[in-house]
Amino acid sequence: MNWIEAIGYLGTALTISASAMSTMIPLRIISLCASCAVITYGVMIGSIPVVLTECIQIPFNAYRLWEMIKLVRDTETAAAGNLSLEWLAPFGSKRRFGTGETVFRKGDPADELYYVESGVFLIPEVGIEIKRGGIVGELGLLSPGNTRTASLVCMQAGRALRISYSEVKQLYYQNPEFGFYFLKLTSERLFNSVNGSERVAAGDAL
Repeated sequence: MNWIEAIGYLGTALTISASAMSTMIPLRIISLCASCAVITYGVMIGSIPVVLTECIQIPFNAYRLWEMIKLVRDTETAAAGNLSLEWLAPFGSKRRFGTGETVFRKGDPADELYYVESGVFLIPEVGIEIKRGGIVGELGLLSPGNTRTASLVCMQAGRALRISYSEVKQLYYQNPEFGFYFLKLTSERLFNSVNGSERVAAGDAL
């Protein structure tokens, strides 16, 4: 076996290895390496079809690799809580609220969440303020019977984006960044609700 055949066998081994992988980033990297090896082999033996096939595959694998790396970075940003949600605007309708207006009450049917664009809103049961850039109403999506777990009152006139739960579900499945942020948000809100309830109970006991 000469070195030209060795390159060909290397390309074959890398192609088989890529096909056996289950994680996407290593798979794309190995596929690109396999394509480079096969192209080199094809040039050495003068096979244009082999070279052409691999040259077509390289841009696809490179693009998918870039997508996966970008996805990992975006999900890390989302998990860190630094994700801006201004891109949600096309998925909802805007509504203005006046000072003292009740947006919803505990026990009401829940079919939408709100992204606060301006103003200040308060969850009175736990004393949590929601300001610009915050999301509220998300727990209704997870509660039994889709009912509000707390009330929401506008403390300072502002505007919020209303997003239906059907849109939220689509975003959750289609946009991993939003999915990670949503999971983190609901977890934090649940912990805050528990802590707030404990503070209220302690105050009543006093």
